[in-house]
Amino acid sequence: MPIISRFFGIIIRMYYDDHNPPHVHVEYSGANAIFDFKGNILKGNLASRTATRLVREWIDLHQPELEEDWQLAVSGKEIKKIQPLD
Repeated sequence: MPIISRFFGIIIRMYYDDHNPPHVHVEYSGANAIFDFKGNILKGNLASRTATRLVREWIDLHQPELEEDWQLAVSGKEIKKIQPLD
């Protein structure tokens, strides 16, 4: 599963040929969650309000790029890296 971004100990991945709705898999300090592209948690919990807030901020900043990566992934094409938060 390709890592598309990494920042502040947060790892964000996207699977190829994954199920709808479009989403990312997020890992932070051993906790896992799945976020849709609106910042909603679909499954899991990061066990950190700060990490959750940072992921939501990142999603808001990069929604068009996430949509593009999702289309690449479902087409079996190479996913692009997305700029981390600074």
